[in-house]
Amino acid sequence: MTITARIQKMPRELKLFAAASFTMGIAYSMYDSTFNNFINDKFAISGFQRSLLEIPRELPGLLCVFVTALLWFLCSRRLGAFALVLGAVGALLVGFASSTFGIMMIWVFIYSMGQHLFLPLTQSIGMEMAHEGRTGRRLGQLNSIRNFATILGAFIIFLGFRYLSFQFQYSFFLTAVGLVLAGVLMFQMKPDQPQKPKQFLKLHREYRLFYILNMLSGSRKQIFITFAPWVIVTIFLQPTQTIATLMVIGGVIGMLFQPVLGRAIDRYGEKLIMQIEAVLLVVVCLGYGFSKFLFPQNTAFLMVCAFYLLDQMLMSVNMARSMYIKKIALKDEDVQASLTAGVTIDHVFSLTIALIGGVIWSLYGFQYVFLLGILIAILELIAASFVRVPPSSLRAGDEVPVPIAAGDEV
Repeated sequence: MTITARIQKMPRELKLFAAASFTMGIAYSMYDSTFNNFINDKFAISGFQRSLLEIPRELPGLLCVFVTALLWFLCSRRLGAFALVLGAVGALLVGFASSTFGIMMIWVFIYSMGQHLFLPLTQSIGMEMAHEGRTGRRLGQLNSIRNFATILGAFIIFLGFRYLSFQFQYSFFLTAVGLVLAGVLMFQMKPDQPQKPKQFLKLHREYRLFYILNMLSGSRKQIFITFAPWVIVTIFLQPTQTIATLMVIGGVIGMLFQPVLGRAIDRYGEKLIMQIEAVLLVVVCLGYGFSKFLFPQNTAFLMVCAFYLLDQMLMSVNMARSMYIKKIALKDEDVQASLTAGVTIDHVFSLTIALIGGVIWSLYGFQYVFLLGILIAILELIAASFVRVPPSSLRAGDEVPVPIAAGDEV
């Protein structure tokens, strides 16, 4: 079956969500490709100041569950549209109204709030649009779309800064345009029924391992998001187009890797995939922290780039955690609520790790931040060994979620 035929066969809602994911991916990629060089060039901040910037960037993740509860009257599709437009406003303000470092932190908070409100929706809506037993496949396909979008977004930044004399403001303006377009696509989706929460944050004893996995995932993620690109920019003194190039390459790899990963989770289970991720993270952290001291400068830089790409691929294992909570959830409505709670727990610890990492970087050196990453990876390996899922992800009385067109192989 050709790609065109598959697209035509896709349900309308899946087409809209895939298109929104694609447009959003381009926008986020342009922002991410630019941001670290923007703050380094404009404010010349230290490693500790860089970690302080994670407070407004990660605080929205901590507040996400409460803001989502306050916006309960918006269904998930409408909440997604709102979140994307809010992110667009933040991106514009970062690019055009950051007169001081402190003011820029406020705009980062607004951008990040939109991003974090949308984060749990990417998984919950994606899982709603999957055949039973093919959840990993569907999430892998959607993640692959976002990876392709990441390639395009980063490639635009590469071309712009390398050949078209781009200013940083151009990147943030294009980010805002992309997020608004994605918001419009989300708004076109058929709304689902909003449900008023009984309380802002409810944690279930039955899901405690899922919360622990999110805690460790948030801690590990923070090291990748904050300190890995900061090594490339400040230790190896690389320009904007270097991060953009790595995102292009990573996007190409991810576009091929995501569907394979999704199928692997379906076939081999969440436990094994999370264990493999943890082992590889130990290798990645060793590479980040010590390549510079063990190899010549050029060799070390290439190795760090390779570890950056591997780390970017491993971030996709987050879909295994989403599938795990779907399989163990006692009620269907627990899935999105648990994913949102997971984002909050994730960010409590990611914010903590950002501050601790900044202190460690300033006092002892960047390499010791990645020793902390190794410890987190070992704890993640131990936690993943306790993962158990029911023999069937269907619970008593459940129905297959969101029917897809018969024979659909998209």
